[in-house]
This record gives sequence, C-alpha cells and structure tokens, in this order.
Amino acid sequence: MLGIGGGGDVVGSLALARRCEQLGTPFVLGGVAWERLPVDPVPGPRPLSQVVGGDPLGGHAVLAGPDTATPEGVRFSEAHVAAHLGAPTVLIDITDGPDGAADGIGSAAGRLGCDLVVYADIGGDAIAAGTEPGLGSPLCDAVMLAAGLRVETRLDAVMAVIGAGCDGELELDEVLGRIATLAAAGAWIGSSSVDPATADEIEAAAAATATEASMQVVHCARGVTGTAEIRGGRRRVPLGPVGALAFCFDLVTAAAELPLASAVLTAESLDAAHQALRELGISTELDYELERAGQG
Repeated sequence: MLGIGGGGDVVGSLALARRCEQLGTPFVLGGVAWERLPVDPVPGPRPLSQVVGGDPLGGHAVLAGPDTATPEGVRFSEAHVAAHLGAPTVLIDITDGPDGAADGIGSAAGRLGCDLVVYADIGGDAIAAGTEPGLGSPLCDAVMLAAGLRVETRLDAVMAVIGAGCDGELELDEVLGRIATLAAAGAWIGSSSVDPATADEIEAAAAATATEASMQVVHCARGVTGTAEIRGGRRRVPLGPVGALAFCFDLVTAAAELPLASAVLTAESLDAAHQALRELGISTELDYELERAGQG
C-alpha cells in the first residue's frame, strides 16, 4: 500500500490498508521520500543517498524505521507511521524518474513477498486531466503511477483515490467527473468507506506529521460538512460524506485515461518527467518548492 503523493499520503493510505486487513489481506505501508517544503526546507524529493537510517531494498527503496530521516534530521512521514504501527514502512526514491521508482517498488515487493501493489492518492489529483485550475502537485503521483505501469507485468496493480477533493486541488465535481471517466473505461473495481475506528487511527497516525489532507478525510468520516481551509489558507476543501470514501481502479485498464502518468511514462529522470508536464502547460509541486526556496 503506497501513498503516491509524497508527504502525508502514507497516513491517509491507512484507510484502505485497514480495509484490506478486514478482508483478510495483510499489508505493508509505504510512500515516497518527499516531504513538503513546510517540513523539509530542501526542495524536491530525496535520493536514497540522503535517506539516513533504514534497511536498503536495492537502489531505490528503503525499509524505514521510526528514526529514518534526511541528513538534516527531518523524519519522513513513513518513519512516523512506522512508529505508529510498530512495523517498518517502505520509502521509495523517485529521483531517477519512473524507471528508478519501478525498480524500488519491484525490489520492495520482492523482499516483502507482496504480489499486489495499491497506489493510493489522497484527494484525486493523481487522476487529473491536467486542465483543472487548482491542480498543483501532479508530478509525484504521475511518476509513481508510471512506475506502477512499468512493473505491472510482475505485480498486480490497483490505483485508489481516497478523500475526493480533500487536498484542496481538484474540486469535488472534477474528481467525480474523472472517476466517471475511469468507470466508463471499465477501470472502476470497487469502493469502500472509512469506519470510525479507522478514522481514529488516521488521526493518531497524523498527529506527528504535517499532513492536512488526510485529516480532512477524518473530518468527513465523522460527519463534518462545509468547507475547510488548508495550506495556510491557499486551498479550500469541501467536507462531506464523499470525502470518507475510497475509489479503487485497475491501473492497467485506467492507463489510457491517465494523461499525466502517460506523459511521464518514458521519462528517463525526474527532471525529464517534470519537463514533460511543463510542456503540457502544467505547473507542479517541484516548481512551487523551487520558487519558494529561491532556486527557480
């Protein structure tokens, strides 16, 4: 179960991980070595050479423990979740683009004995068309979905959207429209909801992280309605019952309707993937972080 958007997506992914467990399927949680700028002052994702602590799984993944951090001592969200679970989590290095991420995913799955990977996104920007005005962080999701498509011949792949609109990027109707498109393509395979016990656990796991989107899922699961502000007021989130749902899709069937993942599928590096999205007129989270850090 991989949170594919970096930062706190690994926390929200607990919603679907616990559902899998309820159905008799054990899970290992994981995510991407990319903490957002308010947490890690260094822009962009971290390569494996800048991940301190943990057990390397090949050249692009680490089995992270509670103390796995950047060289500056910033603990990854996956480390906080490892502490919460009392079990290691997986940390994927995407700095070499989809091919490197695919190597990390394959190595981790082989080491841990996994035959299915769920690529979980909080909010729904992973399935964006690319034309949505609020889209702000599509790069990490696109690279991870492209990586999933590269390893699909070895591992079954499911894509999940949890908490539609809860990251404040796509509007709720935009996410639902994209879900309808994937359904029309035959990719939608099921949905589930966040139960009260899981909402409590997500809140507990989120306490040590800076995740805001995953906490909106908790609010939705508790019946909160209306609008919330996140990202220092830059983003507004519609709260309601839909935000407590997880929508699951067959990744391979969905591929033809995932233009951002398709755009970076053959990119040979993260920079190349970044450029591929910029050529489509799409600004990414890397643009934002470089600008804020004075490097762009």
